[in-house]
Amino acid sequence: MFKTLKNAFKIKELRNKILFTFAMLVVIRLGSQLPVPGVDRTYFSNWFAQQTGDAFNFFNAFTGGSFLNMSILALNITPYITSSIIMQLLTIAIPKLEEMQKEGADGKKKIASITRYVTVGLALFESAAMAIGFGGSGLLEEYNALNVITVIFALTAGSAFLMWIGERINENGIGNGISIVLVINILSSIPQDISNLFNQFVIGKTIAVGVVAALVIIAIIVAMVVLVIILNGGVRKIPVQYAKKVQGRKMVGGQTSSIPLKVNTSGVIPIIFASSLMQLPIVICSFFSYSGTGVWAHILKGLNSGNWCKPSEPVYSIGLVVYVLLVIFFAYFYTSITFNPLEIAENMKKQGGFIPGIRPGKPTSEYLTKVLNYIVFIGAVGLTIVCVIPFVFNGVFGAAVSFGGTSLIIIASVILETIKQIESQMLVRNYKGFLND
Repeated sequence: MFKTLKNAFKIKELRNKILFTFAMLVVIRLGSQLPVPGVDRTYFSNWFAQQTGDAFNFFNAFTGGSFLNMSILALNITPYITSSIIMQLLTIAIPKLEEMQKEGADGKKKIASITRYVTVGLALFESAAMAIGFGGSGLLEEYNALNVITVIFALTAGSAFLMWIGERINENGIGNGISIVLVINILSSIPQDISNLFNQFVIGKTIAVGVVAALVIIAIIVAMVVLVIILNGGVRKIPVQYAKKVQGRKMVGGQTSSIPLKVNTSGVIPIIFASSLMQLPIVICSFFSYSGTGVWAHILKGLNSGNWCKPSEPVYSIGLVVYVLLVIFFAYFYTSITFNPLEIAENMKKQGGFIPGIRPGKPTSEYLTKVLNYIVFIGAVGLTIVCVIPFVFNGVFGAAVSFGGTSLIIIASVILETIKQIESQMLVRNYKGFLND
């Protein structure tokens, strides 16, 4: 990786793109420190500290601490991520959007334009909920219409600004802009988390205990990173043979290619969906200051990931079982709407392609479905292991950190994808130089 970056800096065009991306990231980190006018940041910090649910910690990690600081970038790119997921689901449900997607570059531009409007709409809704919901409780220094409107427009503008920066990185920088913004937000909180772990388990202990604790922490982090990289890079290649046919006076075809099926087909979407579904009741109850009574109090505690895997309260770990089942369900669900074996089989048949040993048409579709189900299960189990490990250590040892399985998967996938993009651009430039010579 470092060798790739070193070689990239030798090329002026790539160096300018990397420096532009870095400059945009500096702007983002500066923006995360700018407070929203009229907001009492002390009140919000105290409110945040009283929350026992993991939902707000998860959200704060995705915003790079902007949510806790109540800066103008408090909503960050979460409205864009939500709108992108909504558009992906609607593309399957609405035929007109599906037709747009099949139109190529023009269709994708139209969908991207719609996604922007949905993002602004979601940002307006979320910022209004925060300004009105928290404003009356003391978030605003003076709860009046002017301050509420100011907060709404400041938070919406901050979210739209980050979406604009992401698009500029796509055009003038390196990597996927939105993914880069998300990664820098997550990375910004990791040093503090690691410092907290060492202060909790290493500092102040005897030398022997401290060394063992430090080695265990490092080993767990390294093991999780390696598992994430393996999970992210795992691919099952299905060989495809194309039959020879005559076109004019020439014999064409006969090539061999493959269909790459990623082990982690759905990425982090299952974790995000499962976490959002589990934490939604907690978030709603927090807004209304409702802690539950009787059975509902136990249900809310079971949904709270902070209560999972605690030896003193094992009954609440049932919530973890529900969470794991949701991750597996959404892994299959999301894969089913993004990968269509029947469509792949029909396209292969039209192009004269076939899988060796499998007849074209329906048998091919059934074979792809069988292989895909097997791969999705492996990927879902891998996702489950990565996301459950932090919950176990948090429950048993109280090792609470904001970066978990979701964050590590995002970081690893984005960094690997960015490095591949740099390498491909270097390769293209070398080809051009060779042809020019």
